[in-house]
Amino acid sequence: MFSTTTNNVEGRPVSEYLGIVTGEVIVGANLFRDLFASITDIVGGRSGKYEDVLARARKEAIAEMEAEATRLGGNAVIGVDLDYEVLGQNGSMLMVSASGTAVVV
Repeated sequence: MFSTTTNNVEGRPVSEYLGIVTGEVIVGANLFRDLFASITDIVGGRSGKYEDVLARARKEAIAEMEAEATRLGGNAVIGVDLDYEVLGQNGSMLMVSASGTAVVV
């Protein structure tokens, strides 16, 4: 499976458009991770724990999108868009969604 943010794959023309595919992942924030992140924010620097969670959520959303494309008979996803949204009463959850067009190249 090949995914790209572009609308085509150079040198490989699209022979069939199969439709829009998506993948969504919602992750909850952890109290201890939040505490560590707030300390990091005070003293400066990056929050490695949040970066790890964000990277995992992004990879899972892309994998779900690609799995849906495979079920439709595609071998690539073009025009991929990634969106991030904070959810929950206190912004305690993060949603990562990936969407694109499943195609056969």
